[in-house]
Amino acid sequence: MKTVIKLALTASLIVVTALAAYAAEFTKGTVKKVDLKAKKVTIIHEELKNLEMPAMTMVFKVAGDAMMEKLKEGAKIEFVAERVKGKLTVTEVK
Repeated sequence: MKTVIKLALTASLIVVTALAAYAAEFTKGTVKKVDLKAKKVTIIHEELKNLEMPAMTMVFKVAGDAMMEKLKEGAKIEFVAERVKGKLTVTEVK
């Protein structure tokens, strides 16, 4: 019984670790437009694997003011996008 529990916990840990790594995958893109007032950015991006979306141009909300400073029109970026409260949101930028 203890062996079964240990195996189940190990399997759960592996799945959670894999999902966390998958969710934090950075995607390359180019900033097309920045809307400071609305806290939105338009990005021409590669495939968003975690959201199962092909490469395209999209408008995203931006999670924080500090990230807005990193987003300049024409800049090449790497970013993480996630669904936050149903809205596509840039959550990390480097």
